[in-house]
Amino acid sequence: MDDYSNAGFYALLAIFGFLFFIFAVVFYVIGSWFLMKVFDKAGVQGRWRAWVPVYNLLVFAKLGDLSPWVMLIAVGAGALLSQVPVIGWLVALLPLVAGAMAAWRVGLKLQKDTPWVILYVFLSLVWLGINAFDKSRWNPQVAPAPWAGNGFFADRTVWQGIPVQPSAAPGAPAAGYQPPAGYQPPAGYQPPAPPAGYQPPAPPAYQPPAAPAAPAAQPPAAEPPVAQPPASEPPVAQPPAAAPPADEPPAPPAEGDQPRA
Repeated sequence: MDDYSNAGFYALLAIFGFLFFIFAVVFYVIGSWFLMKVFDKAGVQGRWRAWVPVYNLLVFAKLGDLSPWVMLIAVGAGALLSQVPVIGWLVALLPLVAGAMAAWRVGLKLQKDTPWVILYVFLSLVWLGINAFDKSRWNPQVAPAPWAGNGFFADRTVWQGIPVQPSAAPGAPAAGYQPPAGYQPPAGYQPPAPPAGYQPPAPPAYQPPAAPAAPAAQPPAAEPPVAQPPASEPPVAQPPAAAPPADEPPAPPAEGDQPRA
């Protein structure tokens, strides 16, 4: 009876293990596909980078201005020390914390506000799907990360095929970055000395503005000419009408013209 019960327990355990394996594979395939779309937006060369386990997390950390070695240490510590009593569950949270730091920076570059990190912490697959297929565009020109001046967390690595983020490059703040109001340089800071022989340009001599010239007198506008009626032409003389000829009797014949008998 006990052997039958143990056999049923192990069979049920095997079924659950198989289902968990299938679920993990499907989850990884979908997550890698979403990561590939995000990498395309960021300009990462080689889509294969999104499909390599662990390495895809290191690339994601670089895009989030976080040192990939910090991500590697967090993943390794979480895998090796998660079974240690008392502190094991704290160590297991290190990959999630490092991923949230990188996701915050990646979200800012995809026009996502800080509260979007909460969605990544609880539903990372949904967060990746939204950023993979929405209409947001990658914008690396954002203010440097708060840990940009920290040598441990800041990204100082350069990997071929992965664009260097201006906000993560050493000593190169993002274009258009303005220090916060009231910023004071660190104590002891001295601006660089100008080169030898450099003379600053003399300021131009002040010239008082000239008084505005009086407007020139404008000649009065000419009045339009008055239209004159056209001169009448003299009447053309008409020839006198010819009088009709008067009816006169024929003249008598002359004497020499008498007819002969």
